[in-house]
Amino acid sequence: MSPLQFLASNRFSRYLKLILLVWDTVLLNTAFLLSFNARFQDMRVLEQQEIKTVWLFANALWIGLVLYKNAYKLIRVERVENLLGRTLKLFLFHGSIISVCVLILDYDSISRLFLFYFLAGFYASIVVCRIVFLKLIKYIRAQGYNYRSVIIIGYNKNGEKMHRVLTSDLSYGFRVEGFFDDQSDRSTPRSTDYLGGLDDVEDFLKTHKTHEMYIALDFNQSNRIKEFIRLAEKYMIRLKFVPNFQEYTKARKVTIDFYENTPVLMFRKEPLERPFNRLAKKLFDVVFGLCVIVLVFSWLFPILMIMVKASSSGPIFFRQKRSGEDNRDFTCLKFRTMRVNKLADELQATASDPRITKLGAFMRKTNLDELPQFFNVLWGNMSVVGPRPHMLKHTEEYSALIDNYLVRHFAKPGITGWAQVNGYRGETKELIDMKKRVQFDIWYIENWSLLVDLKIIWLTVKNMITGE
Repeated sequence: MSPLQFLASNRFSRYLKLILLVWDTVLLNTAFLLSFNARFQDMRVLEQQEIKTVWLFANALWIGLVLYKNAYKLIRVERVENLLGRTLKLFLFHGSIISVCVLILDYDSISRLFLFYFLAGFYASIVVCRIVFLKLIKYIRAQGYNYRSVIIIGYNKNGEKMHRVLTSDLSYGFRVEGFFDDQSDRSTPRSTDYLGGLDDVEDFLKTHKTHEMYIALDFNQSNRIKEFIRLAEKYMIRLKFVPNFQEYTKARKVTIDFYENTPVLMFRKEPLERPFNRLAKKLFDVVFGLCVIVLVFSWLFPILMIMVKASSSGPIFFRQKRSGEDNRDFTCLKFRTMRVNKLADELQATASDPRITKLGAFMRKTNLDELPQFFNVLWGNMSVVGPRPHMLKHTEEYSALIDNYLVRHFAKPGITGWAQVNGYRGETKELIDMKKRVQFDIWYIENWSLLVDLKIIWLTVKNMITGE
């Protein structure tokens, strides 16, 4: 028996969480001891009470965090980046708590350099081991081991979509046996996929080892669904439902909350609805905004103000009412890039707009005209990153043409955004351009994180430098 066959036959995957927890503890303590030796070259110092306290606290805090956050939860179709993203959040919380405690308790025997060595070494080793571990698991599954035998009830669009997901990558470890369905109006199923009607399911389960059953039937077939629940429990099969939420919403993520014992489904996940996330984004906005104002505005602003004033007659700043969070209007501040005209609040600027000055064209291309909006950030009606605010006339027009247009106003507008770094900035020549922009804005609202904000800021700066 090969090592892979041995691992698969003994189903060590059941104990992965325990194995990972033990391995993390080994890495943490190894990093602690190595960092201590590298910093002090005298292991006898470990006897000090303060060091023992931090050592014990680091272990207890990490174990508590990973268990509370269910950090070892492995989803077969999950990408490596998603798992690393969850782990990074634990790093930030773990490191911050330890560092704050050491500072507040004023532990003189805890060297700040040692603490840096320890945390950096531990986190780096965790990342490397996680990547190696996931690559190994995926390799084992791609070789045909540790697989899950699956049947899908419902040969429809929803069922076919589930089939594509499960079979798109061998490393997911799924073997889809095929579909069961009675519907005669479906397109002719492929012989290799179609296993029979709904009445044939039990006969199949009697003769084939099946691990999971995915039900993609419409919920109005409740009697049939109850029958499959009974069969799944009778043959010890894990049952999963594939509801077709896309009939009601285009959102890719949904969340379920329980009001007492009643499940309540929400079609759109909004990370910024959590108080901690809103606070984190607010602190980031204030700190980043102040840094830009102090480090950049102090020397760049006077230069740009003189140049704008010299380029054409009129005010230095352009003020315009725009749609903000919850569709409340606010005054958006920009450097003036056009000659003074009466159509500024009604007519969108185009690439060859005669109203734009030569300096204004350069400032628009490099986004320098948006810099005054950092004051909007400090005033609290804008964020550094978010959906770009549109003038009131555009909000009124596009909200009538695009059903989910106003969803972008669930978040504060930003100086830059996910749509802009993906090419949807400036003039919208056709309705499809605005629809695409709205899709990117909604994606940002549903997938917000500080890492996403940092990525958008980096891409914005890169685009400013390259002139895109």
